[in-house]
This record gives sequence, structure tokens and C-alpha cells, in this order.
Amino acid sequence: MKKPLILALLLLAAGILSAQTISTRTGHIWFFSSTPLENIEAHNNQAAANLNTQTGDMAFIVLMNGFQFEKAEMQKHFQEKYAESEKYPKSTFSGKISNIGSVNFRKNGTYPVQVSGTMDLHGVKKPVSANGSIIVLDGKIRATSKFQLATADYNISIPAAVRDNIAKTLDVNVDVTYSPLNP
Repeated sequence: MKKPLILALLLLAAGILSAQTISTRTGHIWFFSSTPLENIEAHNNQAAANLNTQTGDMAFIVLMNGFQFEKAEMQKHFQEKYAESEKYPKSTFSGKISNIGSVNFRKNGTYPVQVSGTMDLHGVKKPVSANGSIIVLDGKIRATSKFQLATADYNISIPAAVRDNIAKTLDVNVDVTYSPLNP
């Protein structure tokens, strides 16, 4: 499925198409696993995301095969054994910024926000809450957040042979720059 079609479906499914909706197809999502034996980091710069600046409704779609690792072997194992990308090709989040009224999208500043919603990863839907920031700078709107996900919560099993190499809880980072608001 082509990226523009995915974004259009995301917007329609979220039911928040409006003049107050800002979006991106180049959101940056990455995760980090730290253990005494090995650090693992993977980046995806193709996250589709939207945000309704009036209601706080937001949604993300991340294609799992878009994660890039430093080592090709790690990427292969991630796709085949952990993410099972052929069976679970995407991860989604649908939620809301509860304090959207405290963000002035027309004034430069960094605004702390609280986000809650549902993460669908590896075929498992779970509630997720996280703190983040909306950064407004000269008309550009950026959102950032950092939270943790436990692999066991999403039925991602880690084989015993590499269990000490992969953290049970991953740090997940979100950094997206949305299209500008219409004047």
C-alpha cells in the first residue's frame, strides 16, 4: 500500500479530517534497548501521524519494516523473530492529548502535554499514557515524547539464547514535525 493512501486511511479512520488537522509522513520513532551485554537502537523516519489541534485527537501508523538498525543481522532478527513484520506489518496508536487547551499553536513556546490512548503492536492492543511536549517555533509544530514499553506486554518473546542481550523494557522516542497550520 502506498504511503499517501496509508495516511489518508489513517485520517479517515481517526475521523478527524478538518482544518485543524496537521500531519506528517516523516515522523521519527526510535527505540533503545540497554543491557550490560549490548545496546540495541533502531530508527524509523517514516511514521505517519496526525493531530487535531482543536480536539487533541491524534493517531500514528508505523510500518515495522521501516526500522533501521546499525547491524544488518539485528535488523533481520528484529523483522523475522521479534516484530514478525510479515504477520504484523504495522503498529498504530490512537489517542488524545488531554490538555490540548493549554497549547497555543500560534505562539512560540514549549508546551508540556499528557497523551493517553491505545497502542496496537504485535497484534496486542494496550492502553498507553505518556508525557510529551509540543514545541511551536516560527509556525513549525513539533511533538516529542519518551516512554517505555515492555516486550512481554505485547507478546514479543525473546529466545533464551539472547535473553540477556535484549532489555525487557524498551525506551521509545517520538519526534515528529507536523505540517504547518493553515493561516
